[in-house]
Amino acid sequence: MTGSGYSYEHMFAFSTSRPRLSDDLVATLRPVTLAKSRMVPLSEPWASLTPGGGLRRGSTVVVHAQPGLGGLSVALSLLSEASDKGHWSAVVGVDDPGVVAMSDLGVDLRRVLFVPRPRGAWAEAAADLLDGVDLLIVRPPSRCAHGAARKLMDRVRERGTVLIALTEPAAPWPLPVDLSFHLTSSRWIMSSRLDARYVTLLVGGRGEAARRGEHVVMVPDRQGRAVAQ
Repeated sequence: MTGSGYSYEHMFAFSTSRPRLSDDLVATLRPVTLAKSRMVPLSEPWASLTPGGGLRRGSTVVVHAQPGLGGLSVALSLLSEASDKGHWSAVVGVDDPGVVAMSDLGVDLRRVLFVPRPRGAWAEAAADLLDGVDLLIVRPPSRCAHGAARKLMDRVRERGTVLIALTEPAAPWPLPVDLSFHLTSSRWIMSSRLDARYVTLLVGGRGEAARRGEHVVMVPDRQGRAVAQ
């Protein structure tokens, strides 16, 4: 796509560029998935930590962590069950998502769209993708403006997508969200290599999510998956 300062890159055909989502693709994807359920499925341990065992369509989720603490692994792990069930997802603003690690987490790379370097057009790139995916991970390059966050969240509710915002202390999400995973610490298990990582996180949000509290998750474990501790 030209004129907006960004281009789409995708992995499902292992190509290097992708044009704007076509009307035919949007028509074949969104009506089918919306008819199935108002919840997007989650794998364990996330299903047990989340009200209803899934992510409600139209909701905004924040994964908040210091750089290097494991926030990206947690965010990508949230895609695995939906991906396995045939849902489409997108990742915006992550230069190197680690496709091998994503595959180990259970994400079907054939159904993931990547916009790694949208720069200042990240919000526009994210909005453009909402018609064709069920889950959308965004990593804003800097602090997100209140107005941009509000517009994106409103469109997410309208389209029935799940927005997963990957944030850090220097650039927190400016508005309250439906569900949050706040990573407070992480610890690697090492032998001859980095084998697995324990992550401590606080689960919060609105309603029942506000009472979820602190949990420890191994992500990745020695097989690359996420498991509760």
